[in-house]
Amino acid sequence: MSLDPDAELVLGMIRASGRPPVQALSPQQAREVYRASRKAVTPEPPDVAQVDDLAAPGPGGTMALRMYRGLGSSGALPVLVFFHGGGFCIGDLDTHDYVCRKIANNAGCAVISVDYRLAPEHRFPAAVEDCAAAVDWVGKQAQLLGIDRGRIAVGGDSAGGNLSAVMSHMARDGDLPPVCFQMLLYPSVEMSMRHPSYRLDFSRLPLTPEAVRYFHGHYLRDERDQADWRASPLRAATFRGLVPAFILTVGYDPLRDEGAEYARLLEENDVATTFVHMSDQMHGFLTMGRVIGAADTALALAATALARAFARAR
Repeated sequence: MSLDPDAELVLGMIRASGRPPVQALSPQQAREVYRASRKAVTPEPPDVAQVDDLAAPGPGGTMALRMYRGLGSSGALPVLVFFHGGGFCIGDLDTHDYVCRKIANNAGCAVISVDYRLAPEHRFPAAVEDCAAAVDWVGKQAQLLGIDRGRIAVGGDSAGGNLSAVMSHMARDGDLPPVCFQMLLYPSVEMSMRHPSYRLDFSRLPLTPEAVRYFHGHYLRDERDQADWRASPLRAATFRGLVPAFILTVGYDPLRDEGAEYARLLEENDVATTFVHMSDQMHGFLTMGRVIGAADTALALAATALARAFARAR
């Protein structure tokens, strides 16, 4: 399958800009480049009913969160606690602002985006601990926030998909408030890089196996962390009893095979799973909707699955 022509346009823009690969940059430089690149490929933010910047206590101090209420929504809303992607090293509330707005509007819900601590300044398990603290805080503050404590979902892209999967396991095990759904968008779920898709030639793409290795090297304290299920949720002891899932993978992505295996394990353990594979797309395309038309299609699919889960959880 050929890469979507819209994605080819993005690759051309990257080549024309002379942007170096992420592994050639320091984490701080990579963050700046990533933020700057969003302006060229991310659409103008759609209006939502309300946006509030929040603060919550976390293990490393006060965490910033941002809450969106979708257009036309009212009353105590179901909520998606969203964790942004970026290899655990880059990304922030602003880089995924568009994605959160689209999901809030499309699903008619609230979305609370979490600004968890980034590596290498804060290595594993800091991000896990921050995200868990955020989910716990949202559950405890539900009435004040105007959300329905009985309809909390978790979701995110790439590294955020990893963190969402971990939160789902923790909620099932009683370590967090119950959640009703997990949205895993081209997730990273295994740190060993053992899957066949890592051996494919993705050298012209933004996310290469070398880039994944760069992110893992900054996130993990050492190789022993690979075996910890909180870093590699594919290694969790059991998948039975997890909440329903929406999992998106894409063809041009080193992470695609681990995401597919995660979906298969959920299905084998009787977890209701919607698995969507877009063979002509590349990792990261969901934030590139100014150029890649399929981004909004994929976000609409994910939001529809989310809205159905919220309806079933009433």
